[in-house]
Amino acid sequence: MDTTRLRELTTADGPFASIYFDDTHNTEDAAKHRELTWRELREELAEQGASERTLATVERAVLGGEPPVGSSGRAVVATAERVLLDQRLKEPPARPVARVSRMPYLVPLAEHGELPPPHVVVVVDRVGADVTAVDEHGTVIDSRTVEGADSQVHKVPGGGWSHRNIQAHTEEVVKNNIEKAAVHVGVVARRIGATLVVVAGDPQSRKVLLDTLPQAVRDHAREVEPGGRKEGSGNAELDTLIDELLAEATRKRRAEVTERFETALAKPTGLAVQGLEAVTTALREHNVETLLVSDPDDSEVLVGPDPSLLAVQEEELTTAYGVDEVEHARADEALPMAAATVGADVVGVTGEREIIDGFGAILRHD
Repeated sequence: MDTTRLRELTTADGPFASIYFDDTHNTEDAAKHRELTWRELREELAEQGASERTLATVERAVLGGEPPVGSSGRAVVATAERVLLDQRLKEPPARPVARVSRMPYLVPLAEHGELPPPHVVVVVDRVGADVTAVDEHGTVIDSRTVEGADSQVHKVPGGGWSHRNIQAHTEEVVKNNIEKAAVHVGVVARRIGATLVVVAGDPQSRKVLLDTLPQAVRDHAREVEPGGRKEGSGNAELDTLIDELLAEATRKRRAEVTERFETALAKPTGLAVQGLEAVTTALREHNVETLLVSDPDDSEVLVGPDPSLLAVQEEELTTAYGVDEVEHARADEALPMAAATVGADVVGVTGEREIIDGFGAILRHD
């Protein structure tokens, strides 16, 4: 999980209310179900001491806005004054989570809310292509239709020299149209660092476009069958396939992070550590590239005035950093916040890898 979008949380004043819940909207009574879920969450937040203003702020976020389409989860983090995070989760949590704390609770976001990698979706035919580019923050940064000439792109009946000449011209027009689209796809894919390019549409046009893409972009391309440009039918199936490809890419990226961690940890001088003492030291030194979280318990750490000033022993902060006052905080709240402060990614690996104290880190340097 890229924590760049979470920087605002590191400077906001708490207490914070953090909730995670299944917000699936695929039945007639989905709206009623969401209201019932919110009542349960509201009760839990109130029991933990959330103020009426905080509850009202969260309620407006939960019950307001457009409902999702199909299966979805939801994450909301708010103070009494405002909502700081309101994000759809591709993977709904198994059970609702509600917490009131001095720091935002971000572990479920790392487990269920990791955004898909930067990607480009292309739906192509003989005239051109519809191209959508999504960056690493999940933001659509470019969506446009790229077309060439649409005249004489259909085969005509007849025969003889004149017919063959027309057909040759038609195929050349089609080729130019698709090449024009391929140029744009290549440019935007490189610009966002796309690691997935989904190509749908007319089969012959897909082949021409794939053959025309730069090799570095083609290496990340995946063809899918359904879906056509400006069609109402097939698009739902296409959306489902795209979601599956994005989920697969996200799982692959998580597996690669876990493998890097295990490989580095196995080396005497590898760039990886685990356990609260080693990880808090690395965060304190701004030496964490990626924080791994695996089923942490309710252990506590000490936190200084800056979220990155973490320690297991008080002397580590008071002596080395001259911190006058330290506070106790849950590790599962403090460490992800420290990671966001130092610009480190956070990856949830619960169920995939057991880590000492529930925390590990891939380091930036020795």
